Amino acid sequence: MIVVVKKGYKKENIQTLLKKIEELGGHPHVVEGKEQLTVSVLGKTEKISLKYFEVFPEIENVMRISKPFKLASKDVIPEGTVIDVKGVHIGQNNFCVMAGPCSVESEDQTLRIARAVKKMGATVIRGGAFKPRSSPYSFQGLGKKGLEILQMASRETGLPIVSEAMDLDGVEMMMDYVDIIQIGARNMQNFALLKELGKIDKPILLKRGMSATVEEWLMSAEYILAGGNHKVILCERGIRTFDTQYSRNTLDLNIVPILKSLTHLPVVVDPSHGTGFRHLVSPMAIAGMAAGADALIIEVHDKPAEALSDGPQALLPSDFEVLMSKLEKVGEAIGKTFQTEISKKGIAS
Repeated sequence: MIVVVKKGYKKENIQTLLKKIEELGGHPHVVEGKEQLTVSVLGKTEKISLKYFEVFPEIENVMRISKPFKLASKDVIPEGTVIDVKGVHIGQNNFCVMAGPCSVESEDQTLRIARAVKKMGATVIRGGAFKPRSSPYSFQGLGKKGLEILQMASRETGLPIVSEAMDLDGVEMMMDYVDIIQIGARNMQNFALLKELGKIDKPILLKRGMSATVEEWLMSAEYILAGGNHKVILCERGIRTFDTQYSRNTLDLNIVPILKSLTHLPVVVDPSHGTGFRHLVSPMAIAGMAAGADALIIEVHDKPAEALSDGPQALLPSDFEVLMSKLEKVGEAIGKTFQTEISKKGIAS
């Protein structure tokens, strides 16, 4: 159930409304959108009559939501959520690019790439300090040292950081280092972890599981939202495919307009992991933007042949520069506000 509140409401009256909902056995969640304030009511709402709300003059409308994802539903914030990450706006009509190496390998490597992607218009730096790998013998990341290097790169360039946490210990460690915590495909349905993410005040980039349905993905987001953290960003990173000779995954761009019709949460496309091959990244990045994505997350490495992880899918800085030029033109054509500079709000991590 969603209760839509009229503009110009009095805060004390909203508190009375919330108390009434709790008395009726509901669990209210207040969501402030740009255009309206809504109260999402969770619990056994089928037992709550809409007549109970007729006495509140602040209420504009009350509607029942049949979808299982109540808080992620587009009905909650029809205009879409915007998440402000130190001046980088993700959502609605904004568009930004997150870029950097798959793995933080050294201070020199990370700083070189951070400087390059910033110069070319990226507004968030990505980099893995903890790397979930299929083989236990593959490079697993530098851990805390990698986070410290990312923080150095952020301080020099002013770019916020997105990096992946694999477990609760990693989340706790990252709180002082990163600006967006990425949850990878393997952890999309780690419900114990998702519940804990609901308790923190930090944006979460939630990647789609490699075989997850739309509803399963949105219900995972719902765990975080229900815990009280409304800063959730969805990331399509490709689903498991049957032809691995020409592409690692199938980048499901159908999902972008589908999500836009179902949820208010921002949508990011990852063409690097979604394809696994360098020559496919730029075309699919452009297609992702054209499909309506709010951002891209792209791997860039200046020495991909020497990369400790995912070198074959990393763009060279020169390739990334060409791509950014094309994206600006596509953004102009489809009416996206292409953000290549961070606002003057606090930028140091």
